[in-house]
Amino acid sequence: MLDKNRNETFANPLRDLSPAEFMALGGKAVVFIRPIGGEALAEMMQQPELDDDGHYHLVVSADGSPLMVGDSPEAVAEWLADKNFGVVTVH
Repeated sequence: MLDKNRNETFANPLRDLSPAEFMALGGKAVVFIRPIGGEALAEMMQQPELDDDGHYHLVVSADGSPLMVGDSPEAVAEWLADKNFGVVTVH
């Protein structure tokens, strides 16, 4: 039996795509959702009043432009429900 290192990570070619390459994958039809901490979000959005310890979900377009910030996966799902995105990837 092969002993696999469960902590081993594999290179994902999608992590190295440029914004232009992401746009070619799906243009405005592709969004990515990623968790983000309150401190990083406050810095990114220049909103110092955000809770530094908060946990948020950032929805960005394929070119990296932020589209929406939710405080729960349910809020993101509700926002996406009436959008016409062909592909939504949890990133």
